[in-house]
Amino acid sequence: MAKRETQRKPGRPKGDEDLRDRILDEAGLAFAEAGFAGARTRDIAARAGVNQGLIRYYFGSKEQLFEQVFRRYGGVLSGNRHVLLDRLLASDQPMDVESVIRAYLQPQWDMKHSGPNGAAFVRLQARLHAEPEQQALQLRHEVYDASVKRYIDALETLLPQLTRAKISLRMSFLVGTYMFMLNDLGRIEDLTEGQITALGKEEMLDNLVTFLSAGMRAPAN
Repeated sequence: MAKRETQRKPGRPKGDEDLRDRILDEAGLAFAEAGFAGARTRDIAARAGVNQGLIRYYFGSKEQLFEQVFRRYGGVLSGNRHVLLDRLLASDQPMDVESVIRAYLQPQWDMKHSGPNGAAFVRLQARLHAEPEQQALQLRHEVYDASVKRYIDALETLLPQLTRAKISLRMSFLVGTYMFMLNDLGRIEDLTEGQITALGKEEMLDNLVTFLSAGMRAPAN
């Protein structure tokens, strides 16, 4: 007689890291779909196949779970930005504004097209950027500031005619623009009267790099 497979019960994982990853994966999807306020830990637990007490055990509160989700994926983005900028700085080829802006944007597009969890984080990130609360501000500072400031340093070297304050201001414009387009909110089909219905990953990125580089280079009033 064939041995009957024993079904693993919720809350009894094979290993702590597997469990934590599964919870974080499902929490990221839930927060992206419903926002922080709308996502419930009991629903996240059900999606992950664990009991709700294990979420409290590993992450504490819902706020702490949200923060861990954001640090997990945001850390990957920020880390990849550091890597791409390091490559530019170490290259024998001359660095220009376009290459710096492309290196800054590329990790976002790679994450969006990496699968459901990456796409969910992009949506979650957009939600967080629209939140003025202290928690959202602190998370953005913690996860992104170090890499963003390195890119501002690089642009300051390439654009000596602009003050650092002006470059930083334009960097904030850049962030707002790419976040809007990254989340498919640009009304491309409407504004082009149907002549352009959609742009692929690389075509969108190419157009944004061209547009944002021109804005970054513009004369200082």
